[in-house]
Amino acid sequence: MKTIIAEKPSVAREIAQIVGATKRETGYLTGNGYHVTWAFGHLVTPALPDEYGFKGFHRDNLPIIPPVFTLIPRQVKTANGYTPDSDVVAQIKIIAQLFRESEKIIVATDAGREGELIFRYLYEYIGCATPFDRLWINSLTDKAIREGLNNLKSGNRYDRLYYAAKARSEADWLVGLNATQAITIAAGRGTYSLGRVQTPTLAMVCARYWENKQFVSETFWQLHVSTDGRDKDEVVKLSSVEKWKDKQYAEGCFQAVKSSNTITVTKVERKETTEETPLLYDLTTLQKEANSKHGFSADKTLSIVQKLYEAKLITYPRTGSRYIPEDVFAEIPALLLMLKGNSAWKNHVSRLQEPTRRSVNDSKITDHHALLITGVKPINLSSDEALIYNMIIGRMLEAFSDKCVKDVTSVSALCADIAFTIKGTVIKQKGWRAIYGEEKEEIVLPEWKEGDTLPIKACSITEGQTKPKPMHTEATLLAAMETAGKDTEDEELRQSMKECGIGTPATRASIIETLFQREYMVRQKKSLVPTEKGLAMYSVVKDMRIANVEMTGEWELSLANIESGEIQADSFRAGIEAYTTQITTELLTCDKLFTHKGTECLCPKCETGSMQFFSKVVRCDNPSCGFPVFRQIAGKTLTDQELLDLLSYGKTGVIKGFNSKQGKAFSAIITFDEELKTKFIFPDSKKNDKNKKRN
Repeated sequence: MKTIIAEKPSVAREIAQIVGATKRETGYLTGNGYHVTWAFGHLVTPALPDEYGFKGFHRDNLPIIPPVFTLIPRQVKTANGYTPDSDVVAQIKIIAQLFRESEKIIVATDAGREGELIFRYLYEYIGCATPFDRLWINSLTDKAIREGLNNLKSGNRYDRLYYAAKARSEADWLVGLNATQAITIAAGRGTYSLGRVQTPTLAMVCARYWENKQFVSETFWQLHVSTDGRDKDEVVKLSSVEKWKDKQYAEGCFQAVKSSNTITVTKVERKETTEETPLLYDLTTLQKEANSKHGFSADKTLSIVQKLYEAKLITYPRTGSRYIPEDVFAEIPALLLMLKGNSAWKNHVSRLQEPTRRSVNDSKITDHHALLITGVKPINLSSDEALIYNMIIGRMLEAFSDKCVKDVTSVSALCADIAFTIKGTVIKQKGWRAIYGEEKEEIVLPEWKEGDTLPIKACSITEGQTKPKPMHTEATLLAAMETAGKDTEDEELRQSMKECGIGTPATRASIIETLFQREYMVRQKKSLVPTEKGLAMYSVVKDMRIANVEMTGEWELSLANIESGEIQADSFRAGIEAYTTQITTELLTCDKLFTHKGTECLCPKCETGSMQFFSKVVRCDNPSCGFPVFRQIAGKTLTDQELLDLLSYGKTGVIKGFNSKQGKAFSAIITFDEELKTKFIFPDSKKNDKNKKRN
């Protein structure tokens, strides 16, 4: 008997159908010489500090560095603390029994670092010695599963992958858990969370927020002149190369141009340009575009592609590669031919020539290739699932289409010693741009040549404002995470992060969701805006290594070296333990950043604790309450007296200097609603009924 273990029940069912294990039992399927069972993600994890005798958050316990990590069944939080998940415990018992009955185990968890760790932790926890092979596949089609089962790999081939995964897991435990406890102890109230990926990600959001808020806009002026186009009914507008910040000087230039009757062509440059086809999607690129085009969160997109994968409609979704290998490229014509039966895409498919090869590169594929559809026909997709599925089809068609070819004409001209320019574009071959019809409107210029004198039909001066970088959206944050480290001076670190950034395609969505759950940031339309709690955290850690993407680069370099066998996991662990001690010490001495003064003002929530005034927040000193009131509301930092009025009398006087989400200043009284959240009362009686709760 052989036991196959998959990462999820849905995957197990697909494999069971192929091997003929059709009899259903509790926790597994069986038949034809196979048991097919499943995990629910990580069934076994490293134990929390309680397991090592460290209960609660205490300064004297830190740093907590277990000599050997204890593995325990996954825990769930209850009113009495953390306890083992009963469903997980039951499934582990079933798996252990199946492993003992088997002569061979086939590992069918997801083919990657985390999938390997899911199985190995379980294997170690059970204390199993049954030999195992590895099923390594990129899709769940019948063909892929059959080929994978016919080409199983020896389990020990992936030992170093496991060592790297285990090293990453333990390092995240050591740094994240100790840093979290240390900063929470230093703060004195509330619970804060730190981690080697979530903290630099938060730092990106906060840094962009402050850059945006502190930006000082400047006014500029630009000139424009109009002349004849190719016929008398057509007008062509040239714009000044320079934009001036001196209004008086700009107006003087305008008068000089206005008094001129002609403008002289000084240079005409014509050249053919090509726009390469876009590469295929990896997960992060798909998440970015689904967010920017359709407003989907990264987490929502990941959930959808996972469903599509389990329905056999697409290849493995948690991929970081935008390329496919030669053997997969050989299957592309058949996949594209299948789309001729799809009414939405058949016209585009019929126009395709020989598929182009820009996305084909064996050397740029690690665990998995780029996202593709499979040959399975979709049935009963939801609107969101259909949208993502069609995005993947559209990108495939773009990737395998011809290049977009344009003739671009750049014209330089001079009027009153002021340089003007215009660019014209004529599309010779739409190529991949035809898939979505995204080619820009053509600008066809007359056949001007150097020295031509053109009549000025009109001139104008426009006023503009310099703009700050917008606050991050999920799309731009994903891009920043993906490219983090590109400006790192250390060449080796820069190269180690070149292909990965911080986080992985599979984890970036969960990191962003964690920042929401920790109340470090909120969504305002598409923008990601840090909360006062997030900004307070950033102010403490922004200059520490834990908030620096370079630390992740160092980790990724070491983990890659563990996978390749260049270094041992023990040497990496020693460095992590040293850093754990360092960051713990740094954070414990940060209590000066959380200095506060006590008051006799009773907490309005529990009515037993006293409110303590910190630099960023006023908080109840009752440990079971901890009710907070943040000092900054709508861009205005409240004074001690204003906060005392709010806490003592339930409202403040009229306060000036608040800023709306649209950037408009306003005045208001602050009071509490029935849930003790702050809200505005406007002094204008006409607005008394338009109270706004603070987000």
